[in-house]
Amino acid sequence: MEKRRTYKILRIIARLNIGGPALHCIILNSELDKRKYISQLVTGVESPYEGNMYGLAQRKSVLPVVIDALGREIFFKEDFRALIKLVRLINLERPDIVHTHTAKAGTLGRIAAKLTGVPIIIHTFHGHVFHSYFGFFRTRFFLWLERVLAKFTDVIITVSEQQRDEIIKYRIAEPDKIIAIPLGLDLKPFIDSKADPNELRREFSIPEQTKLVGIVARLVPIKNHVCFLEAARLVLDHCSDVCFMIIGDGELRGALEQKARELGLQDRVIFMGFQHNLEKIYAGLDIVALSSYNEGLPVALIEAMAAGKPVISTEVGGVVDLILDGYNGLLVPSNQPGDLAEAVLYLLEHPERRKMMGEAGRNKVYPHFDKKRLVEDIDALYENLLVGGLQNKKQKPQLIGSLDSGSG
Repeated sequence: MEKRRTYKILRIIARLNIGGPALHCIILNSELDKRKYISQLVTGVESPYEGNMYGLAQRKSVLPVVIDALGREIFFKEDFRALIKLVRLINLERPDIVHTHTAKAGTLGRIAAKLTGVPIIIHTFHGHVFHSYFGFFRTRFFLWLERVLAKFTDVIITVSEQQRDEIIKYRIAEPDKIIAIPLGLDLKPFIDSKADPNELRREFSIPEQTKLVGIVARLVPIKNHVCFLEAARLVLDHCSDVCFMIIGDGELRGALEQKARELGLQDRVIFMGFQHNLEKIYAGLDIVALSSYNEGLPVALIEAMAAGKPVISTEVGGVVDLILDGYNGLLVPSNQPGDLAEAVLYLLEHPERRKMMGEAGRNKVYPHFDKKRLVEDIDALYENLLVGGLQNKKQKPQLIGSLDSGSG
């Protein structure tokens, strides 16, 4: 019997900061069939306030190659140094596929792959920076850059159908080059969780009857925690027996703590920082909210839904592929604290709706957003490109992982 060839995958991400993209990359590198793929993860260095996921990577036996010049910010001298290091690494490793994740890694990694003649180049958009991040001219530059990069990218992946539609609308590439493969996460710990729902209250001496509303997100501008805080003020004006939990950390923590004080929320808002025992967190929360200006497909909402919690989110990006308004959660307009507060108050006043939405949410995300499905989808894509070779690459990639095929 002919021995099956093993393919080499070089996966590149700008940094392993706490968040969905890093989790996604670690899962793929650790879970893809090792008899079929040799996967190497390359990453830059995160900022001190971002936290990192090296502990998870180590537990999953993923040992990343760190290129210190590869990071979040744009510094042309450092970026050029990172590009040279990527070129050298690719020449050394000779991968069959270079698969990049996030904007900075997608730029430098794809250029390096093109310069070194890598057979297959893939890029995943976990979100995008084409609105709500930068000013007009900088945004136009990034649009132009992504269109150029797309010309020598074989397949562009988005994490939701809605995001695929957005990338097509921005004319990044021809539609037949762009496919949607939803996120896949380790959801079993949330599905099977036996965490005590009152442990979180005991930890902060919160009475059992007090309802907890939480947001799980990095403290960065795009997540718009100011809207969450302003909504909290409006909720407390009508219902006093509520406490708000902010889970996550980031560059805006000081400013957000000051904003909470200005709104008179210092006794009703708890900044918890990064938390690793998320089963305990979700078990304790009565409602999980998200107030972002822009999203790809938010991990926190998927995890909360897997934990059976009702969710409220701004109607942005891939969120609309996740939440059916009024059925498995509530959608509100972006940057409208009044609408967010009204949605929170509605769920606080209707415990039966909270329970119903929580159950519907769990049915929506599991097993469709479980890691097993993600690994199967990526394996099918890689094989589709590898086995057929260059001739197959000229054909339309099979559209796999469509959200329309999911449950719920």
